[in-house]
Amino acid sequence: MQKINKNVVLALLSLASLVFLLFQLYYYKFYLSHKNGTVFSKVRGSQSGQDITRWHVVRKFLGLAASYNIPVYLIDPFILGLIAKDIEQIRSSPEGPSPECKYFCAPRDFTTFALLDKTWKYEVGLLKTAEKMGFQWLKIINKDPRLDGMDDLSGIEIPLHYIFKLASHAIHLVVFYERSGNYLWHGPLRLKQHMDRKFVPFRKLHFGRYPGAYEKPELLLVSIDDLKVQIPKNPSSFLEEMLHSRFLECRYREARSFFQLYPDDASLDAVEFRKKAKSLLHLAALTLNNLGVKFWLSSGTCLGWYRQCNVIPHSKDVDLGVFIRDYKADIIPAFQKAGLPLKHKFGKVEDSLELSFQGDDVKLDIFFFYEEDDHIWNGGTQAKSGKKFKYLFPKFTLCWTEFVELKVHVPCETRQYVEANYGPDWKVPVKMWDWKSSPSNVQYNGVWPVDEWDDVIQIY
Repeated sequence: MQKINKNVVLALLSLASLVFLLFQLYYYKFYLSHKNGTVFSKVRGSQSGQDITRWHVVRKFLGLAASYNIPVYLIDPFILGLIAKDIEQIRSSPEGPSPECKYFCAPRDFTTFALLDKTWKYEVGLLKTAEKMGFQWLKIINKDPRLDGMDDLSGIEIPLHYIFKLASHAIHLVVFYERSGNYLWHGPLRLKQHMDRKFVPFRKLHFGRYPGAYEKPELLLVSIDDLKVQIPKNPSSFLEEMLHSRFLECRYREARSFFQLYPDDASLDAVEFRKKAKSLLHLAALTLNNLGVKFWLSSGTCLGWYRQCNVIPHSKDVDLGVFIRDYKADIIPAFQKAGLPLKHKFGKVEDSLELSFQGDDVKLDIFFFYEEDDHIWNGGTQAKSGKKFKYLFPKFTLCWTEFVELKVHVPCETRQYVEANYGPDWKVPVKMWDWKSSPSNVQYNGVWPVDEWDDVIQIY
C-alpha cells in the first residue's frame, strides 16, 4: 500500500510538471506568434526576463495606440541616445540594425512617448481597452495656460500626461499642444493630493519636472527591435533641444493685479506702438534665428513681459540681449537686408558692443553681454563725451516663453535680472528714465580714447 501511494504521488508530480511546461510553451507561443503582431524571435539567450518584459510592454502599448490610430512618437532620451549612435544604420536597414533586443530591452523604469493633442480623440475607449490589456493608468490634468489671459476660461483643465503601467514597466505619454507662436508645448507633471505617489518613480520622468517648448519635429518611421516606431528624424538635435527646453509662462495673474493699480494705456498711440513693436520683434527674431544667433528679451522689453505680459507702450524701443560669444559679423548686413538700417554702433567686439537698428518708428537695440567669473555685464556709450558705462547682472540661464505670439528666450532667473536693472521698485512704472543714471546696476567705466572714437562711436 505504501509503495502504491508513492507511485501515485510521483505520477501526480510528473503530470503537474508536464501541465506547467505546456502552459509555458503556450504562453510564449501566444505572445511571440505572428498571429499576435510583431515577432521577436531574434532575442538571444543572454536577455533576461526583465529585459523582455520591457519590450513586451512597449509592444502592447504601440499596438494599443495603433488600434485607435493615434500617431505616438518616441521621445525617450535614454533610448534616443542609443538610437543616435546607430542612426545611419537604422535609416538604411528596413528590418532594424541588430539581431538582438538592444533598445527597448535596455534597463530603465519607463519608456517615454509623445502625442499631439489634436490627434487625441478616443481617450475613454483607449483607457478602457488599456485596462482590458492589463494596464493600470494615471491621468494628470491641469489648467490650460493658453487661456490664463481670459478670466472666464482660465479654469479649464486639459490632459498633460498619462502613465500606463504593466508588470514592472511603465509608459509615460506626454501630450504636446500647439501654441500661437507656432511651436509645441508640454506642461509640468504635478500630482494632485488624491493621487498615488508610488505609482511610478515620478522624479525620474524627464518630461515632468517643468514645462517645455519645442519646435515641431520632423518624424521618421523606423524598425527598432522588430517594432515599427516613429522617432524624431534627427535624434541628436532633439536631445540637444531637450536640454534647453524649459519654459516659463507669462505671469497673467500678476499682470492683472498690475493693471488694477496702473490702468493700461489704451490710447491709439499706445496701440499703434505695440503693433509696430510686435512686428519688429518678430522680424528681429526671424533674422537672428536664421543666423543661428541665440538672443533673449532684455531691459524694458523683458520688464514688460515679466510685469505686465505685454510691451510697455512708453518704452519706445525693443531691447534684446546676445552673449558676445554668439556674435557674428553677418548680423549687421542681415538686418540691413531685412529692411532695418543701422542707426548706431557703439563699442567693439572686445568691449561694450551695442547695435541699434531703425524700424518703423521703433528702434531695435541689441546689447552684447560679457561673462566674468561671478557676474555678466553689458556696456553703454555716451556718443557726445565718449564716456563708457557698465551694467552688471547676476549670472543667469535662458528659458523659453511666449511673448506677443512669439517663442522667445528670457532669463530663467527673471526676477533677479529685472531687479538688477530696475531695483526693488520695478513694479512701479517710471516714464522718465536716464540710461546713464537710472538703472540700479549702472557703473561708470571710463572714457573711450579719442583716437578710437571713429571705430567705437558710429552714428548713421
